[in-house]
Amino acid sequence: LQVQRTIAKQIQMVKQIGKGRYGEVWMGKWRGEKVAVKVFFTTEEASWFRETEIYQTVLMRHENILGFIAADIKGTGSWTQLYLITDYHENGSLYDYLKSTTLDTKAMLKLAYSSVSGLCHLHTEIFSTQGKPAIAHRDLKSKNILVKKNGTCCIADLGLAVKFISDTNEVDIPPNTRVGTKRYMPPEVLDESLNRNHFQSYIMADMYSFGLILWEIARRCVSGGIVEEYQLPYHDLVPTDPSYEDMREIVCIKRLRPSFPNRWSSDE
Repeated sequence: LQVQRTIAKQIQMVKQIGKGRYGEVWMGKWRGEKVAVKVFFTTEEASWFRETEIYQTVLMRHENILGFIAADIKGTGSWTQLYLITDYHENGSLYDYLKSTTLDTKAMLKLAYSSVSGLCHLHTEIFSTQGKPAIAHRDLKSKNILVKKNGTCCIADLGLAVKFISDTNEVDIPPNTRVGTKRYMPPEVLDESLNRNHFQSYIMADMYSFGLILWEIARRCVSGGIVEEYQLPYHDLVPTDPSYEDMREIVCIKRLRPSFPNRWSSDE
């Protein structure tokens, strides 16, 4: 793992812009430019290490994957901060953006196409002397995709990702199948039937989560003068913070899925 030991000292932290189970996200200034700084709790060192490792994968860079700048460790003695420094996007997450923005068809397709382009790059193994393994995200949701100034998206938050080692036909870490955000978990993760020996299973799980994100995007597109208010998938079927059991009952047992407005099928 390459850690750039000087960069954290050069960053001026400006304001906190988010927080999650892993720590906080700050907007900072570095060499006159705005950057995003993800500061991990010391208890989340494995997540920091993993995300840094994934970002440093050869041939990982892509316009629709969040641009990685550096990883650093800052601290003395018992006090340590783990930094992950990336490009800063002032529109914030796709979740934030959709809550405050309605879309025309062109803007909707731009968000969808750019997101799937990033995901496709992540999922694709590149065969060359400096090859890139196939990578599954495992925590896709609208809060883990960022919106750039030009209205395109980039995929972020890779702390739960797994790489596929094609030589050995294995994923590179012992996978815990039930990871991610419960609301976005596919049926095979909720009922623990996902085939861990088959990397394609992880790809398919990502695609289920991505389908829910497409539903979120499409609801905010104006057609025939009508647009739905922003909602999370399954907003009308499960509580705000659903349990595994809540999701399993709706997705696996009742086999329900987010509903489509009638106007979608009549839209040309």
